[in-house]
Parts: sequence; C-alpha cells; structure tokens
Amino acid sequence: MASSSEIGLAAGMNILTAIAFLVAFAILRIQPLNDRVYFPKWYLKGLRNDPLQSGAFVQKFVNLDFRSYLRFLNWMPAALHMPEPELIDHAGLDSVVYLRIYLTGLKIFVPIACLAFTVMVPVNWTNRTLEQSNLTFSEIDKLSISNIPTGSNRFWTHLVMAYTFTFWTCYVLKREYEIIAAMRLHFIASEQRRPDQFTVLVRNVPPDPDETVNELVEHFFLVNHPDHYLSHQVVYDANFLSNLVNERKTKQNWLDYYQLKYNRNNQSKRPSMKTGYLGLCGKRVDAIDYYQSEIDKLSKEICKEREKITKSSKYVMPAAFVSFKTRWGAAVCAQTEQSRNPTIWLTEWAPEPRDVYWDNLAIPFVSLTIRRLIIAVAFFFLTFFFMIPIAFVQSLANIDGIVKAAPFMKGLLEVKFVTSVIQGVLPGIALKIFLIILPSILMMMSKFEGFTSISTLERRSATRYYIFQFINVFLGSIITGTAFQQLNNFIHQSANEIPVTIGASIPMKATFFITYIMVDGWAGVAGEILRIKPLIFYHLKNFFLVKTEKDREEAMNPGSLPFNTGEPQIQLYFLLGLVYAAVTPILLPFIVVFFGLAYVVYRHQIINVYHQQYESAGAFWPDVHGRIITALIVSQLLLMGLLSTKEATQSTPLLIVLPVLTIWFHRFCKGRYEPAFVRYPLQEAMMKDTLERAREPFLNVKNYLENAYVHPVFNNANRWDGSDDGVSDDEWPKEPTLVATKRSSRTTTPAQSQRSESTRTLLRVTDERSCP
Repeated sequence: MASSSEIGLAAGMNILTAIAFLVAFAILRIQPLNDRVYFPKWYLKGLRNDPLQSGAFVQKFVNLDFRSYLRFLNWMPAALHMPEPELIDHAGLDSVVYLRIYLTGLKIFVPIACLAFTVMVPVNWTNRTLEQSNLTFSEIDKLSISNIPTGSNRFWTHLVMAYTFTFWTCYVLKREYEIIAAMRLHFIASEQRRPDQFTVLVRNVPPDPDETVNELVEHFFLVNHPDHYLSHQVVYDANFLSNLVNERKTKQNWLDYYQLKYNRNNQSKRPSMKTGYLGLCGKRVDAIDYYQSEIDKLSKEICKEREKITKSSKYVMPAAFVSFKTRWGAAVCAQTEQSRNPTIWLTEWAPEPRDVYWDNLAIPFVSLTIRRLIIAVAFFFLTFFFMIPIAFVQSLANIDGIVKAAPFMKGLLEVKFVTSVIQGVLPGIALKIFLIILPSILMMMSKFEGFTSISTLERRSATRYYIFQFINVFLGSIITGTAFQQLNNFIHQSANEIPVTIGASIPMKATFFITYIMVDGWAGVAGEILRIKPLIFYHLKNFFLVKTEKDREEAMNPGSLPFNTGEPQIQLYFLLGLVYAAVTPILLPFIVVFFGLAYVVYRHQIINVYHQQYESAGAFWPDVHGRIITALIVSQLLLMGLLSTKEATQSTPLLIVLPVLTIWFHRFCKGRYEPAFVRYPLQEAMMKDTLERAREPFLNVKNYLENAYVHPVFNNANRWDGSDDGVSDDEWPKEPTLVATKRSSRTTTPAQSQRSESTRTLLRVTDERSCP
C-alpha cells in the first residue's frame, strides 16, 4: 500500500512529466517546421499559410522571435477564448458536446470536493480506529471512512453527504441534458443541407422471383410513398474491389517514393528492390518498373471487377439507400414500420456519406444476430480472463508479495526510493500498458457485429470499453487488491470478521486509483497535446514521401476525437469520483485537476488539430448520461454495503431510497429528453423544408443526391456539397398513379425505370473509368 510519501513522490514525478510535456509542446508549436503538425485543422480549412514558403532560410525552420518564447503559455487562454457558438461552427456540435462532458465533471466535482473537505475530512480524521487495529494503512487512509469506529453516530454525516452528492449530481445532469437537447435541435434546424436528411437506409429487402432488388425497391416505395419517394441506390458487395483499390493506392505510394528518390539522385542510378517478404529476400529488380507493372495489372483487374459488379445481380445486396424529395418524407419513412411483417423492409436513418462503413453493408442482415451472439460470448471471456494481468498489476503494489516471489530483489526493495516508485508509480503505468491494445480489439469486435456507420461502431466500442473498465479496472482492482493485501488477516481471523476487513479495505484502494489518475489523467492528457507520434511520422513522411501539396496534407494526419477510448476513460473518473466522494474524499482533488486540464487541452486540440470524420449532432449524449447515472447507483450500493459492515444499523436502511430515486430520475430524463436524440420531429422537418423551398425555389434535390451514396470505389465526385444546378423539381416527369410491376401476376413494367439511380450511375462512372 502506498504511503503519503510515496503518493507525494508519484505526484511529483507525474507533475514534472506533465509540465515537461506542456513546455515541450509550447516550444515545438511555435517552430515553423512543426506548424502543420500542431495546426492542421486551419490548413484543411484553407485559413493558414505555410511559414516555410516565405522568409529567410533559417526562419523557415526555427522561430527566431525570442519574445514568442516568453509567451509560451498563451495557448491556454487562446483555447478558452473562442465562444461556444463559434466553436460549433468551427468544429461541429459533436466536438462541443464532447467538451461538455469535461465541463459536467467540473460542475459536479468542484462543489462536491469543497463540501467533502469542509465536512467529511474532519469527521474522518478525528478518530483513532485504524491506529488501534491490526490493518495495514497509511496516513492517507486516516482521511477515509475506514477510520471511523464501528457503530458510530458519525456515519450520519456520510448518509447526509450521500444524499447531498446525489441531488447535486442529478441537478447538474438534468441541466446538461436540457441544454444539450436544445443545442441539438437548434443545430439540426440551422445546419446546412446534407444528404442524410433526405435519405433512409432500407435493409432486409425480401427476395422476389420476378423482380430484382433494384426493381423491387423502386416498386415498393412508389406504391407506399408515392408523393415523396425520389430515387434509390442499391448496395453492392464491393469489398473485394475496395481491397484492390487500396492495394493499388499502397503500390502507388511506393512508386511515388522511388520516383522521388530517383529524381533526388539526379537520375544517376535507378533504385532497386527485392520482391520477397518485406523486401528482405527474393529477386532484385528495378523498383520503378516493378511497381509500375504491378499498378498496371491492378488497374486492369479493378476495371474487370467493376464491370462484373455492375452487370451481375449476385453482387447486389438486399439493402438500399432510398432518397426522398423532402426531409418530412424521409422522417416518416425512417421512423415508421413499412410492412405488416416486422422483419422485412427495415428502415433507419442513413448515416451521412462520410460516416458510412461500407464494408459492413455487404453483410447479410440475417447473419447479424449470430455475429452479435458470437461477439457477446467473446467479450465475456475477454473481460474475465483479463483479470489475470489485473491481479498481477495489483500484486506489484505489495512489496511483501514481490519479496516472496523474487527473494533476490530483497536488497533492492529495501531502498526507499525504489519502494516509492514501485508502489506509487509502477502499478498505474503497468495497468495503462495492458490497456493500450484493448481499444483495437474492441473496435474489431464492433466491426464484426456488422454496424453500418463509423459513429455507431465507436459508440458500441465505447460501451464495451466502459463495461471492461468497470469490471476489470474498478472492481478487479478493488477485489484482487483487497485479497492480496489482507490475505494474512483473512487466514488468522474468524469468518464473522471477514466482512469488516473487506469494508475497511475497499476505501484503502483509493491510493492505487490516485496513482492511476496521475499517470493516465495528468501525464497522459499532457502527452496528448504534445502529439509525439504524429510529429515523428509527419517529418518522416515529409522527408521521404511528400512531393505535392496533396501529399503534404495527407501527411499531416490531424486525427479526430477518440470517442471510443476517450469517453469511457472519462466515465471511469466519474465512477471513481462518485464512489470515493463519501468514502475517501482525498481522491477528489486529483479528479478535479484531471477534468480541468483535460478540458483546456482538448479544447485546444478541437480548435487547432482534430478534423472530425462525421457529425452526429451529439447523438452520443444519452450514453454519457446513462453511464454517469450507473456510476451514481454503484456508489450508493457500495456505500450501503460498506456501512452495513460498520454496523450503522440506523443510517444504512435510509440509503435504500437513493438508488430508487436515481432510477426514477433516469427514467424521467429518458422520457423527457432522449427522444430529441433518437427521433427527428416532423414539425422540424416540415419547417426546414418550407424554408428551403422559399429560399431556393429552383433547387434540384435529385441531382444533389445523385452520387451521395454511391460506393467510394465507384464515385470520386462529391456532389452533395449543396451546389445548385438550376433545375426545378417541377421539371421532373410526373409518375403515374398506378405503378407498374414485373411480377408475373400483373402487367409488366412498360418502360425503363425513371427513378432508380443505381445501375445508371454505376455504369456511367464505370464508362468514365474505362479499362485501358
């Protein structure tokens, strides 16, 4: 168990690390050479000029203005200066709502920390319970509830504080839910036209022996949505074609690299390479000729695959993107049941085009249930088998356990500094290392489940990451840590005293979580702003590969908000703060420092660095709210169990009311505010359609949506940017009231489809990219 001096050493090391990262960032960011690394968002928007293109030679690479070094911390007030409405226009609502998670943490924990230190710390400190016991403890543990004697009336203080903390947390959550719901509705009402506002994704189209999927989708929506249906784009299984395109892109990059290398050598010697594994073995050939021939082969193969997909019905999936003339028509279709059979013609809002995860659209809908069952079982085993390394990490904090396992280290462990590092720093670092590979595994699981948008993949991965952290990092650290730490007491005491030992030991794990917060929350957040990995990779690419302005933009790699990893990590701090607020309040200042530092750092990154892949208008907030509510209920149940071991028979029963009230509050918020995040009000849709018709009476929505949902391997043109071609909707041919069909029992369709964009668009694009 870490003592106060060891916690102080860990705090000092992590504070120095964080300061070193921040100072390094402040110096590196003002160097012209690194301008594209620390301000890529402004370059992508075309609002910043490259300092390397002007000035003296030395000034292109090194900042010689020494006064700027004296203002190295001016990035902090600059990050806080941009008002929230301007930040929404600059970075999108998702980014602003993500920042409000940190603000919510500050609003909750700053008052709670002040109240806890004013009331609870004196109540806990002024006892001698731990000194008179045979438990292992430190000075910090004397500030916890473990230092209050069994059956004491002082537990009424913790009861009152638990109610106070709960009511304050619920008040803040309600205010934030209300504010963000209003922000979302305002954002949707005021944002520019987007293809997903008019488009619905239809899945599980039933097979028909007389009509193709293309014809069946057109017929169904002409019959059931005759006044609003516009066009559709069927989904093709183009995954193999996508792999070929990606492979050609990789080989093109290598060809560019060798051509650049050849030109830099004044064309004196042509570069060569080996064709074997990783270029380490095989026949040596001319690198430029080799990659040129490989690209030519892939280009021919890509053209053949394109033609095969567009002409064969076996590549057509039973799904389609269906577009409507109005937002109102799309909203009605997306939010209603289309068939008497609830398992077919399933509709949902289409993701915006840049949010579509195209690989999963080729997965048959009937296999999704099986896939999700497989992943549920796999996640169960992943979660609980990970307890083994967690238990090992916790054993590192026990010096006696290390001596027993490795007696040869006894002399080294007698050095006070080494002991302080092992108990105060090493457990947090080791746990952080074990968790590095986890997000990639969870994202692979989400992709295997078959979700069709990047935003849904990230939210699903975030949910699993939160569950994993709750079971392994939180519960696993408490349970395994307690068992290792108090093993001797368990063996030598009666069974009736074991619950008392557990009740006293759980609060003592706050010292481990304090070290983890400092490693991950302080030094980790400071390391995020330094961007070490993007900095190194940018300069390597810039030196070896970049030869055009487009290459330089790709080398910047601004990245995006790490929602699938960042949000669950934030939720762990909410959980720790709420659980230990009434148990060991000394942890709260570390939580507050994390939320404050992270808010400033990520606000700076959102303004200057991150370039979002998609915009969901804050659709993830109900998940955030639900997880904070879960943390609040867990804190109440753990406090209830803890007080029961302390024989607080008069105060403990009154805690039963808290979880009930919290669940009722969650249900109230879910019914009052969540509909704004899962459904689009028809009133808002009609209002936006009416305003658009008044402002742009000649807008041709059909041409605007024509290529929006064509698979990227077929479509290079981004026609959904709001451009107007000047053709009115009134000029479209009117559809007959009776819709023709190709079913054998009815009259066949007399003419070629007028509405479907699927085959015509793909054939046109394929013709434009005719095979060599």
